[in-house]
Amino acid sequence: MLLTWIAEVAEEPLALEPDDRRVEWETNTWLLGGEDDDRGELAAPEVVAAFERTAEGLRVRIRDSGYAGVATFYVWHDEQARQLRCSTGSVGPDDLPFGGAYVPSEDLAPVVEDFLRGVDRNRSPFPVWVRGVGIPSR
Repeated sequence: MLLTWIAEVAEEPLALEPDDRRVEWETNTWLLGGEDDDRGELAAPEVVAAFERTAEGLRVRIRDSGYAGVATFYVWHDEQARQLRCSTGSVGPDDLPFGGAYVPSEDLAPVVEDFLRGVDRNRSPFPVWVRGVGIPSR
């Protein structure tokens, strides 16, 4: 079920509104996992691959939409909620809308592994996997 949810993110409504981050957050943020998910049956590489496919799907959608700005797809482990969360925003990886300190990362495996094992590290800064899906700024 988790892999299906991840795949569906690429087809969900998407708002890239550089002048209205609230609309982006409300439209583009997804919570994945819960008490009835199948995380115990999954391995990190297959979850990472699913997110990679979703990021690529979003990149193609954004390109085909004509949007010509920076956009980042990002994934983090919300330890308190015991969920993976992901979002897309019209910001670069260093400007994500978090209230606390985070570290952009190109390695999703540690984030997914902690989620699958239910590890609660309460790290600050916490790792966030980032993937550029828009037109890079120059």
